[in-house]
Amino acid sequence: MKYLSTRGDGTLRGFSDILLEGLAPDGGLYLPTHYPQIDSAMLKRWRGLPYAELAFEVLSLYIDDIPPADLQTLCKATYTEAVFGTPQITPLIALQPGLYLQALSNGPTLAFKDMAMQLLGRLFEYELARRGEQLNILGATSGDTGSAAQYAMRGKRGLRVFMLRPQGRMSPFQQAQMFSLQDANIHNLCIAGVFDDCQDIVKAVSNDLAFKRRHRIGSVNSINWARLLAQVVYYVAGYLQATRSNDERVSFAVPSGNFGNICAGHVARSMGLPIDKLVLATNENDVLDEFFRTGVYRVRSSAETHATSSPSMDISKASNFERFVFDLLGRDGARVQALFGDAVPREGGFSLSAAELAPAAARHGFVSGRSSHADRLATIRHTWQTHGEMIDTHTADGLFVARQHLQPGTPMLVLETAQPAKFAQTLVEAIGIRPEPPAALRDIEHLPRRFTVLPPQVEAVKHFIEQHAAAATAATAATAATAATAATAATAALAEPTEPAAAA
Repeated sequence: MKYLSTRGDGTLRGFSDILLEGLAPDGGLYLPTHYPQIDSAMLKRWRGLPYAELAFEVLSLYIDDIPPADLQTLCKATYTEAVFGTPQITPLIALQPGLYLQALSNGPTLAFKDMAMQLLGRLFEYELARRGEQLNILGATSGDTGSAAQYAMRGKRGLRVFMLRPQGRMSPFQQAQMFSLQDANIHNLCIAGVFDDCQDIVKAVSNDLAFKRRHRIGSVNSINWARLLAQVVYYVAGYLQATRSNDERVSFAVPSGNFGNICAGHVARSMGLPIDKLVLATNENDVLDEFFRTGVYRVRSSAETHATSSPSMDISKASNFERFVFDLLGRDGARVQALFGDAVPREGGFSLSAAELAPAAARHGFVSGRSSHADRLATIRHTWQTHGEMIDTHTADGLFVARQHLQPGTPMLVLETAQPAKFAQTLVEAIGIRPEPPAALRDIEHLPRRFTVLPPQVEAVKHFIEQHAAAATAATAATAATAATAATAATAALAEPTEPAAAA
């Protein structure tokens, strides 16, 4: 299996190379040259598999440069009941006949990002040990990516994390999860702007190829294909739980800001998983909903990006959207370069004709909708009063839009994104109850904090990286024998006990 750039770079690369690279040299995102197909016999064989074994089966379709035994060990060490709280890992919660929540937030940071990030941390450590190298991870977060990445990478050999977040745009609990970490390899950078400013800086640094190579810059944002690939697994797991035979179809409703979560659903559907509709839900920052309704992709400015009660979706420039448009336009790299490399930076967006947009729904199954603060309050209240389930604000956005697209005979799975304790203030407003976090995180908002405030400037972030990564990059040289020894040690370490889940 080889990977190519969405913007036309013809150089084909293997999985382990793009794992460490992030963006392609031409600024594009990596996708496989083709999507392996899932058939009925494969689904039949996968039914009843533990989640870790299912993950190995799916990942093996895309990863052929890691020995199968090592990949299987990585999966088994990642997806355990000790880390994710349940043997099913992503169990379904029935709300009513044909409508389910798929629980994805039982990991260490109480958010769906743990599903991919826990595996990504192990993949990074494994591959760096094989090569005898180190990596400086640069990422941006609108809420949950940062803490999930940091908890997955803290203490990992050969890794340093530089995580950018918009100042004042996250919930108090989300801030505390990141800022309370005191690990020497974790650096929290508060940017005086919005998430899109942070994301633009990450891309600008990654597009400076000389700087990127000199300081060994990698990514944990969903621009990294490995992270998106790991998310494909829970679509397969959800389908297998919701159905009894392989001729049944299901739909998924996905709260979406950066298009990574639902892009994994697009990949699963492109592989032949029997998905009927992919229901995209936005909050008041409705760039993606506007596109699927009109064909217009219009990036909002920082001033136009609303601060909402579902802050992880306060995004007006969706990075992973480029991957979908690449497929929508018949994998025309030159056209994608013209749209995302030229039109978006110069004109703030682009539009597709009705003929070009039509396959989005007809062939790829996308429909969309928008939720407001009042909508999510009402949805949280109704779900609690009617079903006895407490949901977070982002899941409420997904559930609100999902109800608009229910079809008799087709189960709808709403991807749960986080535990409600992360957004306690809005839960109090909706139902008058403050959800308690798990005991291990109960006092997290009172712990000492460690972070650095920087202006929204690329050079300021580069300077910080140069100051704190110099020692690491100077120590990257290692002999092949040392690398082999380290790789052996890293694989052996996977058998060691894992940290228990934060979830009760």
